[in-house]
Amino acid sequence: MKIQFVKMTGAGNDFVLVDNRKGVIRDAPSFARSVCDRRWGVGADGILLMEQSRRATYRMMYYNADGSYGGMCGNGGRCIAFFAVESGIARSSHTFEALDYVYAVVVRDQERVQLSLKDPTGIRRNLRLRLGNRIVRADFVDTGAPHAVLFASSFLRGPDAIDRLDVMHLGRALRYHRSFSPSGANVNFIDVTDQGVVRMRTYERGVEDETLACGTGAVACSLVSHLRGKVTVPVTVETKSGKHLIVSFAEHSPGSFVNVILTGPVRITFRGIWEA
Repeated sequence: MKIQFVKMTGAGNDFVLVDNRKGVIRDAPSFARSVCDRRWGVGADGILLMEQSRRATYRMMYYNADGSYGGMCGNGGRCIAFFAVESGIARSSHTFEALDYVYAVVVRDQERVQLSLKDPTGIRRNLRLRLGNRIVRADFVDTGAPHAVLFASSFLRGPDAIDRLDVMHLGRALRYHRSFSPSGANVNFIDVTDQGVVRMRTYERGVEDETLACGTGAVACSLVSHLRGKVTVPVTVETKSGKHLIVSFAEHSPGSFVNVILTGPVRITFRGIWEA
């Protein structure tokens, strides 16, 4: 079987996208594990399947590189929206379904793909997490995916602390922390510059590695930085790739947020055929 695909990146978060409205792919977890392998496959953080929807223009199904169902993905949502417009499947302003929710998108150009996200839930602040023989503080927020946010200064000192951080080791340890059981969490490490830019690095569950960007993570980092009084809205987030994501929101009441919008660049890097 030959499967047409598009390789895309959203600020460095990369995906293999397949128009699956005719149900060509039946075993999505296996396909994700094979095609996302960076040595034996195409290589990606996950796959995006465009499927039929009765509630919106289409449904997005997102699977992580390890084959696990990822639910919602902010950068993935922006990528699939751009693909839909570029392919003539949808108008520049449209909706799509993901994880039993309907999201609104506006595709202005490939530098400005705007996604409206669900209201954040489950905010927990100043969690004390035991990590080896030390205690570190973290905040938690569900932005469509569960995220833990920690400041790099909790581990290292200096203006380049976030660059020197061992994200793989720390992320893997915290991702399975009992405070985030049973499903675990993505782990974000941040620093806020003198200019009010949030620098972030993310260890993503399901990818089980550091990724170059994370859309729902960028939202979580922005909210936590706002709650700490370190940034103003809109928030500029610098990802590991060096690309910027812009996060805007309104505070409905102390610690409660609405109208969350994620904006940033996307690219179609190449098209190909996967021989299954």
